[in-house]
Amino acid sequence: MHKARRRFGQNFLVDRSVVADLIAAIDPHADDRMVEIGPGLGALTEPLLARVKVLHVVEIDRDLVTGLAARFPSGRLKICQGDALAFDFCALGQDLRVVGNLPYNISSPLLFHLAGMAACLRDCHFMLQREVVDRIVAAPGGKEYGRLSVMLQYRFQAQRLLRVPPGAFRPAPKVESAFLRLVPHRPMPLKAADESIFAEVVARSFGQRRKTLRNALRGLIDARDLAALGVDPSLRAETLPVAAFVRVADHVAASTRATAECTHTTWDRSV
Repeated sequence: MHKARRRFGQNFLVDRSVVADLIAAIDPHADDRMVEIGPGLGALTEPLLARVKVLHVVEIDRDLVTGLAARFPSGRLKICQGDALAFDFCALGQDLRVVGNLPYNISSPLLFHLAGMAACLRDCHFMLQREVVDRIVAAPGGKEYGRLSVMLQYRFQAQRLLRVPPGAFRPAPKVESAFLRLVPHRPMPLKAADESIFAEVVARSFGQRRKTLRNALRGLIDARDLAALGVDPSLRAETLPVAAFVRVADHVAASTRATAECTHTTWDRSV
């Protein structure tokens, strides 16, 4: 029996009724291009393989990889032994369906990693800590709404599907879990002119939640310009919808380009 390793954040799903509910929510079909992150002991892997022709899995634990290869020797299970945080999911093709009982200690960076590959994804279904799911689906104005909410809602439609008690896992985590569906926006209703600047604006805005936008974004945009964009500079970041962050980021991007062009023209004339 494999002993769960804390360094990999392993909590194995063991409740068969929960597994059945998750598979029903995912609704896999034979020709789906499916990839599972962290298959572990195979609780989801086995029923997924019963529904799809080929299943790709990404597993970091070498002992678990050995066990999976021995248990599913048909060649229909394609195993990549490695870190999902460094894995290029788009290398598997387009229209990917990604599923997994994600290690809670790396869930946020892994979600950001996948957000950068949204163009290759059809959908994602993940088991996560319930508090993380609450943050992802949160609406503006509440304490759960933050950087994770904005960055993922920019890329995806997010829906909480099921709540799962600690007893469904071995070992049982100290927190409740929830099952999340993410579907990439196609087409994207909002598209930032410069997504790196958008990410910086969002990170700065939520960096110190008690700061007003006027103070949090000082040096990027002034209060007068915020007001002109329809954003009250005395408000805090958790009150702004995703669209407002895009407007602010686009203004910063335009100002940055104008400054760079002016500097370049001045330098040319001096030469």
